[in-house]
Amino acid sequence: MLTNAPTLETERLILRSPVTGDAEAVIAFLMDEGRAKGFGYCSTRSDAWRWFALSVGHWHIHGYGYFTVVDKATEMPVGMVGIWNPEGWPEPELGWVVFDGAEGKGIAYEAAQRALQWAYDDLGFTTMTSQIVPTNTRSIALAERMGAHHESTYDNVHMGEEMLFRHLGAKAFKAGAVA
Repeated sequence: MLTNAPTLETERLILRSPVTGDAEAVIAFLMDEGRAKGFGYCSTRSDAWRWFALSVGHWHIHGYGYFTVVDKATEMPVGMVGIWNPEGWPEPELGWVVFDGAEGKGIAYEAAQRALQWAYDDLGFTTMTSQIVPTNTRSIALAERMGAHHESTYDNVHMGEEMLFRHLGAKAFKAGAVA
């Protein structure tokens, strides 16, 4: 394990610390402009590797970050989900991505719900955002499915214009306000 991340589970998924073996899947995702444009597209392998290393370091600085999402049935990485808050962000955000071939299976929703529960129950957050580029309609739909609402639009120092979605607060989330 490269971080102090706990291991979390859902019915179908394991959310765990990134490991060295995850680098290839993450690099492939980051170098796919069509898939990673609204997340952190990297045009070179070395930049994608640096992003992977940055993600590991984020855990050490903040005590939270992106989990690798693993499918229990195949034991393969299928995405990333977690709390992200690098320099320049307005506040911590819940972020998610699924790798090629994992779309449309409810993986992002299942993993994001579990990560949000962890943020509220274990980290003590009382509110959470997701910051989404306006063209990422699938992530907007997921945020809304989770009960988040569009709160504002701002200029992200790395991504340009982003929409800030506010998730249900910890009390409403714990009360099961979203199925």
